[in-house]
Amino acid sequence: MSALTDEANAGTETVRAEHRLDAAALTQWMQASVPGFQGPVRIEQFKGGQSNPTYKLTTRHASYVLRRKPPGPLLRGAHDVEREARVLQALERAAFPVAHVFGVCSDAAVIGSPFFVMQMLEGRIFWDASFPQVPREERPQYFHAMNRTLAALHGVDFGALGLGDFGRPGNYFARQIARWTRQYLEDAEAGRDELMDQVLEWLPTHIPDDEQSSIIHGDFRCDNMIFHPTEPKILAVLDWELSTLGNPLADFAYHAIMYRMPPQIVAGLRGVDLRGMNIPSEAEYIAEYCGHAGRASIPAYDFYVAFNFFRLAAIFHGIRGRVLRGTAASAHARERAESFPTLARLAWDSVEACR
Repeated sequence: MSALTDEANAGTETVRAEHRLDAAALTQWMQASVPGFQGPVRIEQFKGGQSNPTYKLTTRHASYVLRRKPPGPLLRGAHDVEREARVLQALERAAFPVAHVFGVCSDAAVIGSPFFVMQMLEGRIFWDASFPQVPREERPQYFHAMNRTLAALHGVDFGALGLGDFGRPGNYFARQIARWTRQYLEDAEAGRDELMDQVLEWLPTHIPDDEQSSIIHGDFRCDNMIFHPTEPKILAVLDWELSTLGNPLADFAYHAIMYRMPPQIVAGLRGVDLRGMNIPSEAEYIAEYCGHAGRASIPAYDFYVAFNFFRLAAIFHGIRGRVLRGTAASAHARERAESFPTLARLAWDSVEACR
């Protein structure tokens, strides 16, 4: 079974031993910090998610989601759940579809690491990018919904939301390439890959002249969204750990590499009969985004694809390191870690396509 099936990732399980927390301390904090909270609380862990352990908290009257920084040694700047909560709170003010944050706890002494508690929304998460559960005639509307939502995010006035310091406008690619190169090189336990080494040498010398900035999600995929139970409508975009101020075209290209992504790695459409499934083509999807964003085209699109395969390979390299150290958040992290060499190959193939 693929690591990305609904059965493998959806729903909850017993909290894994390495992610257990102090239920009494959490209950005490929630009573003081979450309006209307009444214990006792049942705690389960969501199966999906690779980075920050995520829990379902259930009481007799309500359900909540808790997202925490993982325990154990972490790479510098990673897993910043307080930053994640900040962008959620700001985007809610802009009427962008996100879950409401009830409270943020910076005190690691409560459950062992900082965390935040947010609204539990009922809806559908699609782990397969071909949306096989959706009737054929309705399928294009789900792609339109994702496209529109991402374009809307890129149009948000981050300054008006108080997020002018959420990232550093300009030099996005240089900074990102340096960041992920550093994390890749510093994680010696996860090892090296010859193709990955070649990619990180090529990218910094081929950055396009493009300095535009917006809020970017950083991991905008169909499985990071909660859809309405019956309609092609996005109720909430999840997993904002990688969000920052950055280049919106890079963010879109990351989303659109689903067309080139093998489905066994993350939600991808490589090998799918798009016409038979009634799914917009890659070219049509790019053109739709350009229409929403008021652009004629995306001239450096191939570079953005290469950059994003490199970035995702670096992320999976980090997962490999966490698996080896025993701090990985997801039960399926080992399968993800094993995909790192494939992503490094896809990154290099994308570099070759730019030449």
